[in-house]
Amino acid sequence: MYTLKPSFSKTLFLKSPLLRSSFKPQFFPYTTQISSPCSSTPLSFSITCKLKTSEDGKSSKSLAKKIVLSEGAPAVSEDGAGNGEAQPKPASKGGGGGGGFGGLVKRFPRKVLSRLSNLPLAIGEMFTVAALMALGTAIDQGEAPDYYFQKFPEDNPVLGFFTWRWVLTLGFDHMFSSPIFLGMLALLATSLMACTYTTQIPLVKVARRWNFLHSAEAIRKQEFSESLPKASVRDLGVVLMGAGYEVFLKGPSLYAFKGLAGRFAPIGVHLAMLLIMVGGTLSATGSFRGSVTVPQGLNFVMGDVLSPSGFLSTPTKAFDTEVHVNRFYMDYYDSGEVLQFHTDLSLFDLNGKEVMRKTISVNDPLRFDGITIYQTDWSFSALQIRKDDEGPFNLAMAPLKLNGDKKLFGTFLPVGDSDSPNVKGISMLARDLQSIVLYDKEGKFAGVRRPNSNLPIDIDGTRIVIEDAIGSSGLDLKTDPGVPIVYAGFGALMLTTCISYLSHTQIWALQDGTTVVIGGKTNRAKLEFPDEMNQLLDRVPELVESSLSKQSDAISG
Repeated sequence: MYTLKPSFSKTLFLKSPLLRSSFKPQFFPYTTQISSPCSSTPLSFSITCKLKTSEDGKSSKSLAKKIVLSEGAPAVSEDGAGNGEAQPKPASKGGGGGGGFGGLVKRFPRKVLSRLSNLPLAIGEMFTVAALMALGTAIDQGEAPDYYFQKFPEDNPVLGFFTWRWVLTLGFDHMFSSPIFLGMLALLATSLMACTYTTQIPLVKVARRWNFLHSAEAIRKQEFSESLPKASVRDLGVVLMGAGYEVFLKGPSLYAFKGLAGRFAPIGVHLAMLLIMVGGTLSATGSFRGSVTVPQGLNFVMGDVLSPSGFLSTPTKAFDTEVHVNRFYMDYYDSGEVLQFHTDLSLFDLNGKEVMRKTISVNDPLRFDGITIYQTDWSFSALQIRKDDEGPFNLAMAPLKLNGDKKLFGTFLPVGDSDSPNVKGISMLARDLQSIVLYDKEGKFAGVRRPNSNLPIDIDGTRIVIEDAIGSSGLDLKTDPGVPIVYAGFGALMLTTCISYLSHTQIWALQDGTTVVIGGKTNRAKLEFPDEMNQLLDRVPELVESSLSKQSDAISG
């Protein structure tokens, strides 16, 4: 038989933000019988206390509570910050949920998030993505395998090791939809989300709390601290409100902050980067692209030109639209060089109804139902002539490469017996659509004529009239569902980057008698912060003797 008598080494205080109370606990001895001195038995006490509210000092209430204590109970602690939040209870040593395989499973995601949110890892991922993008820019994309066989031969590897096998095996011929590039984007996106969840969101939660400090020592430990004798904490709150601070008062304590949006900005930056990566991935794997050169007067179907770029590419009804090239023409500088080229396009649906018509040019594309048609190039299709008042005849123009000329086209008009093994004729060359140079059977210069001039020229007994120069329009077609997302991501990135420069400033103050103790900190503009605080404190009025007595009465009462 053992008799256990309770003993207390600490005094317990009951705090309530709404009640001012003092109580004297009355302890009643409790006797229990235990079978072994090593066993732990809960001890029960009844505490009766009288609480006086601030509203009615005369009325009193009796409050009885029952507290159960045991060996595993946590120690009583006081929250020095004064925010009233409960302290977490330590886990019991013998519990089944905190250890073993179950505890390992619970801890595993947190460890993974911690590793993924590591800053050096995220920087390494960004550098890897940038290097892959640079490599994709250096290597021509979407070419046939024969092109890479010649460009990166095995007998003469680039940098001593880089051959076509690297390009085709790792998918560098379609870099931005290759598994390596998409995998790195996914890893970087995971790191950004982990950093947001483990670091940025908790910081915002902490910044949003109304964290009052109730001791002058804690306030003086801040980055900036000052004391104002003969001042009122309420006057300080008015001054801070005038400076754009959010101010909260609780008895003699004051808490103020401004620039909370700056704490949200890193989360916005991460979300903007995620939008950019999602949009880029959707562009690489869900778009269609194609190029076509169409002579004036002919047409084509959009779906016959567009080719998918990835596994998410899905055609739409607009792919059945027919495009007709009504006219192609060019503008020229005074020097004769090409200034701009234009194409008059008409779009027809399956019923042959014209649904849209527009004249496009470089940097002025046509957009229809998610498909964009760009003017990118031009060519010389055919030369329309009359020979000895017969015709007209269309002579196909072929591109030529002579002395490095980028744009040179030529055609040939046989003269005499066309069945002869040594056929001779008239040669015609052109660099654009505004003038044609003619040569005789011997290759000698014969003259220059402009299309539509109707001015004949006689060469080796043959009368020729250049009636028209028919050009071809070089068009690029593209569907890119990721473009709006990328644009939205870059817009959000610029906005949140600017917001991130806003300083999040926190100020605490405590009325200690007739003196106000002020402290504060900021996450940016730390050099300018003391000057800003001194200017604000200079605007706090000094209290006279009568105001001091009223102030002390207001604080005490």
